[in-house]
Amino acid sequence: MDPIIRLIIVTVLSFLAGSLPTAVIISRRFFGFDIRERGSGNMGSTNAFRVLGVKWGLAVQIIDIVKGVLAVTVIAYFFVGVQIPFPNYTPFQDITLVRVICGIAAVMGHIWSPWVGWKGGKGINTAAGMLIGVAPVEVAVIFSIFLITVGISGYVSLGSILAAMALPTTMAVRYNIFHVDIEGYHTIVFMLIGLSLLVIYAHRQNIQRLLEGNENKFENLRLVNILKKK
Repeated sequence: MDPIIRLIIVTVLSFLAGSLPTAVIISRRFFGFDIRERGSGNMGSTNAFRVLGVKWGLAVQIIDIVKGVLAVTVIAYFFVGVQIPFPNYTPFQDITLVRVICGIAAVMGHIWSPWVGWKGGKGINTAAGMLIGVAPVEVAVIFSIFLITVGISGYVSLGSILAAMALPTTMAVRYNIFHVDIEGYHTIVFMLIGLSLLVIYAHRQNIQRLLEGNENKFENLRLVNILKKK
């Protein structure tokens, strides 16, 4: 098969995998309504937790993460042994570059799903799934930042935005300050910046609500309230 066609196929498959509207499917199948008509109207895991409860919200979150993992660990490997159809000026092996392309395609599919009118979630879970296979250390750091932010403020959106901002920052700090040898740093850091900006763009309405002071807050997730209950 022609390498160009193969690359197009794995990219499209990754996009379609990411585009699966998990929360919409679960809400319709098990609850008899469209989650986009409840809560914030978003089809991400945050609204799923709010509308469908912890069990189903967790199911949505896990599946959305798996979509990103699937793109970089399964779909991308249909390209193994094939040379990419353009000059590879990066320090990566061709398959590593293809994994990054597939991961970003999955995130874009989640944000702009063709199954629900080219709309979707914020992409943070699918991006996390992608990064588990590409930059696991950064995932651990941004997940900690997310938990701390939500635990203090109760704002899941703020935690997601700060985690996205911390993604390329963490890699830059590891490479430039702690002098960690990161393969292809000067290429992948710009890819992570692009991914970070994509996720932040998807949260633009949340940012506006945060600035206006009317963003939805999960009081039950704030550490101070958790400790009070104990």
